[in-house]
Amino acid sequence: MNPLYRNDISGHHAPSWYAASVPPAPDRPALADTIRADVAILGAGFTGLWAALTLARRGVRVVVLDAHRVGFGASGRNGGQVHSGFNKGQDWLEARLGVDAAHALWALSEAAKKNLRDFCETHAPEAEYRSGIAHGAYSMAERDELAREADYMARTYDHEIHVMDRSQFAELVKSPLYSGGTLDPSGGHLHPLAYAQALARAAETEGAVIHECSEVTEIVRGAKATLKTAKGSVTADQVIVAGNGYLPNILPQVNAAVMPINSFIAATEPLPQKWQEVLSQDIAVADSKFVVNYYRFSADRRFLFGGRESYSIGFPDDIATALVARMYRLFPQLEGVKIDYVWGGALGITPTRLPMVKRIAPNIIAAGGFSGQGVALSGMAGRIMAEAILGDGRGLETFATLPTPRFPGGSALRAPILALAMTWFALRDRLGI
Repeated sequence: MNPLYRNDISGHHAPSWYAASVPPAPDRPALADTIRADVAILGAGFTGLWAALTLARRGVRVVVLDAHRVGFGASGRNGGQVHSGFNKGQDWLEARLGVDAAHALWALSEAAKKNLRDFCETHAPEAEYRSGIAHGAYSMAERDELAREADYMARTYDHEIHVMDRSQFAELVKSPLYSGGTLDPSGGHLHPLAYAQALARAAETEGAVIHECSEVTEIVRGAKATLKTAKGSVTADQVIVAGNGYLPNILPQVNAAVMPINSFIAATEPLPQKWQEVLSQDIAVADSKFVVNYYRFSADRRFLFGGRESYSIGFPDDIATALVARMYRLFPQLEGVKIDYVWGGALGITPTRLPMVKRIAPNIIAAGGFSGQGVALSGMAGRIMAEAILGDGRGLETFATLPTPRFPGGSALRAPILALAMTWFALRDRLGI
């Protein structure tokens, strides 16, 4: 077992509140034969499942392979936050890619949120989608930058973000540490594993086949590509690679540009009488730390608090202590509440923190590196890769304009370089510089 994912048990989900709060999903058989498909997909997370659903709806024979379970990776254990746009502002994208490309990317990101909301309304009410996501600023300079960005988005993209001063934000997010912030009503939050499982059911209803516990060990290229596992293989006209932070080292073009990094979440006991002492509305929140804090309440009013306190590539021996201490610093009123679950997992990041979605070979398309902002964007990536296979490559061409260079030294040096960078930015966060 890769030490990066030490709390993962083969064939089972990580012991998270998410896994404990959904009905057990049916076991899907491992691949144990040599089969053919029109399209083979590596990865049964948001990206792979949206691709499978889009293709199956058009009558394409789709086979999805996952090394573990549906939603096992970041898709089933993330913070559940649905953001607008990308990890870079629209003005940043305009300056580097041009106005037209930036507007096309924004349109795709807005469509990604709508796809998610519409799917949850019709197919996944159990994912309990709720509107609203806030962003907290620790300093006046950070608050002023958020206000400048909000003004730019209102003028240039007709996107409304509410700007709040210290006292207004403190009414919404009841921490003494913020100097202000913003509220984006078009974002939101959901139960990510319930969403992933609903996507899988919908894809299967349309005819897609999903094999769990079927780790792809090799991709054989050719006029037709073959995904090999320990006990079988799938040969297909087209392949979609959607392993993200859990992709094994089998596709150098992806592995050199997307690397796994762990993040961690704690879930408290239910706080039905206390939750509005923390948040006055049922929203999600992230803040301006580079080593970001992110949090929200579940439907049963558990406080789900996430962040990263380990800057090495592997899992720390003790996830809870530093993470919970960080939560108490932000919200002293939670001191002493019982922590029922703590878990972690890997997400994929790129050097620019922008998603990598591109064609690797004439019949292989890959996506990854959503860098903590993939609940909506990763699903859109799956959809546009499927649409490219169906003959409409406009979305893929738009996503491919995002700059996602290799890590210096490629896959061999990406981990130590990132560990140094994370340590430096964590120091900056603590010093407030």
